[in-house]
Amino acid sequence: MRRDRIVPLIIAVALFMENMDSTVIATSLPAIATDIGTNPLALKLAVTSYLLSLAVFIPASGWTADRFGARTVFSAAIAVFMIGSIGCALSSSLTDFVIARIVQGMGGAMMTPVGRMVLVRTIDRRELIGAMAWVSTPALIGPVLGPPIGGFITTYASWHWIFLINIPMGVLGIVLALRFIPDVRADERERFDLVGMVLAGLGIAGVAFGLSVLGLNFLPLWIVVALVVGGACFIVAYLAHARRIANPVLDLTLFRLPTFFSSVVGGFIFRLGLGALPFLLPLMLQIGFGMTPFQSGLVTFATALGAFGMKWATTWILRAYGFRNVMTINAVVSAVFLGVCAFFTAETPIWVMLLLLFVGGFFRSLQFTSINTLAYAEVDPQRAGRATSLVSVAQQLAISSGVAVGAMAVEFTLHLRGGTTFDAADFPPAFLAVAVVSGLSVFFFARLAPDAGAEMSARPSLVAAEPQEKRAS
Repeated sequence: MRRDRIVPLIIAVALFMENMDSTVIATSLPAIATDIGTNPLALKLAVTSYLLSLAVFIPASGWTADRFGARTVFSAAIAVFMIGSIGCALSSSLTDFVIARIVQGMGGAMMTPVGRMVLVRTIDRRELIGAMAWVSTPALIGPVLGPPIGGFITTYASWHWIFLINIPMGVLGIVLALRFIPDVRADERERFDLVGMVLAGLGIAGVAFGLSVLGLNFLPLWIVVALVVGGACFIVAYLAHARRIANPVLDLTLFRLPTFFSSVVGGFIFRLGLGALPFLLPLMLQIGFGMTPFQSGLVTFATALGAFGMKWATTWILRAYGFRNVMTINAVVSAVFLGVCAFFTAETPIWVMLLLLFVGGFFRSLQFTSINTLAYAEVDPQRAGRATSLVSVAQQLAISSGVAVGAMAVEFTLHLRGGTTFDAADFPPAFLAVAVVSGLSVFFFARLAPDAGAEMSARPSLVAAEPQEKRAS
């Protein structure tokens, strides 16, 4: 098999574990909460702690891969992820579970960005859309299988086993990585920005964790406020620090590239809304509609199945219509299908839910692939490591914040109606809120140039005109 096929498929093994893990746990939250003695919404700490760990440790991924080699770091990351998975299975309290999820996040923080860095540095730009599709397509099998498998295991066995299924996949991933992943590393070794790593990590951790516990009564309000404000101060300190050194851990000068800016900032807002869907939908189906975890999983897997179907059409669509047109229109379409979930009721026919979730997943997959690919349109191969770190931080922080925003919306609705337990009426406002947030990303995609990413999408007229336009400018 060609290198531009086998390498993306190996990287997809890691993405398979991450994607299936996130969807499996979403359908099993109520059962896990009952077993360890907490409420389902409190378990968003387990979701956000994983995503938060990703965001904190991802900044070091680019430098680590350049220093020790992509193959070594990628393999070690899978091993750490497996250790965290075993820890989750052995957890007996919320604290144990959160700690194990943080360990998982440390492993995941290296897997995805290092894998993308390998693709960007070893595959021609014109082939990058296809390579991203090859990476994403097998990885989407995880979300397809995750909800029904997680629901089946939770309903008929024990939730502990949903984490142990990562072990055989991890072993396979390590074996393949050691054999086929090229040992990509930087020609020149840069000094690691430890001060920037600490400042950025504390800033991201403070803001994201503070938002995730807001309204849970998990910590006193003054501590929550201190976390958010303190995190914001550390972020400001990092911004000042990054201007004074040559090689900051997060290279913010990349935002000067128009395609990178629109992809990362617009993608952040888009994911901010979409990040709440895997958390809110299973809870609504189980707590609001009384479905079992298995029934809930069979419904929610339609979203990932729709995403799987889109991968085969992505390259053709982007080549025919261009990144700007596709991303602008599709941001609105995807937001609408997210908001449709607010109108689901216990009486809604299952086939209607499945159809709407399938179509929504179809369009969201197109948007995610477009965002992930366009971010590297103007990035030099030498800066690929920095770009993948910054892109991954933004993505994971957006998903973490999306879970927090969705949960806060549910809690706020419960408070307004004076209820003490959650029911189906508490979820529609949350879906509408996150849909509006996601739709706001359209303003960033609309500002792209008409020929943005033309070289990657291989649009004949624009690619031919590009050199002349650049000379004229």
